[in-house]
Amino acid sequence: MVHAFIFPGQGSQSVGMGRDLAAAFPAARELFQEVDDTLGQNLSRLMFEGPAETLTLTENAQPALMAVSLAVLRVLEREGGFVLGERVAAVAGHSLGEYSALAAASALDVAATAKLLRLRGAAMQRCVAPGEGAMAALLGVDLEAAAAICEAAAEGPDGREVVQPANDNGGGQVVISGHAGAVARAMAEAKARGKRAMKLPVSAPFHCALMAPAADAMAEALAHATLMPPVVPLVANVTATKVTDPAQIREWLVRQVTGTVRWRESVLAMLAFGVDSFVELGAGQVLSGLVRRIAPADIAISAAGTPAEIEALLKRL
Repeated sequence: MVHAFIFPGQGSQSVGMGRDLAAAFPAARELFQEVDDTLGQNLSRLMFEGPAETLTLTENAQPALMAVSLAVLRVLEREGGFVLGERVAAVAGHSLGEYSALAAASALDVAATAKLLRLRGAAMQRCVAPGEGAMAALLGVDLEAAAAICEAAAEGPDGREVVQPANDNGGGQVVISGHAGAVARAMAEAKARGKRAMKLPVSAPFHCALMAPAADAMAEALAHATLMPPVVPLVANVTATKVTDPAQIREWLVRQVTGTVRWRESVLAMLAFGVDSFVELGAGQVLSGLVRRIAPADIAISAAGTPAEIEALLKRL
């Protein structure tokens, strides 16, 4: 089979994630300790024990989710002799998961990835004061329809506000992001068109123009980060195309902060170049569910985030 490894983004976190991995595998414990040491924080304890509201903070959730994904990969390598560059055709990640994908493909080391995600999370959180921004999922719409709804909702009583598609997740789900008032108008517009709309419990309006200061911060950080060509191509969020050139990856990681995560197109691109097995590494199974709504029924989709799932994956691989 032709495998793609995919890496989850924010929203997949939960208290207890990684705990069974740490208990079962020295390789996972070592990875978590490396991230803890890099950040000068007992992030692994927060992952294992909570509290949930602290784990959910963007600056914690982002490196924590990366740590679980890379712990799974470390276990595959150590316990099963798995070599990603020999067995996987491409990697991709949803938003912060793109950093996990790059680390998995040896383009970034673990310490650099943890530092970048801590900075990214903190910078994104600082962009908009609490309550000023919002995100919502529009259901039963495609990207073009969501863009039209956002355009109709952008003009408000106080002038034009930001609202734009943030994630094209496929299966008729598009997440929008922007000023709280504009997002509320977009939700009303979607419902007026007979569609469903659901506000999301997020701490900031990610992947929209309001994140421009965070994009500037990431441009500065990435300019000084050591980034190697990945051992397998990355399918980038902002273009849904393969990339291996470090300079291009840097540019697209910066654009990703304010741009749309084109997940539906990314999955279709991987299918087009022959992928017939998607494996989600890390916490939860959010991406597995999204891929099922995009890919044909005969495509293999699996997740590995627990010891039992890792054992099953090694048998299949």
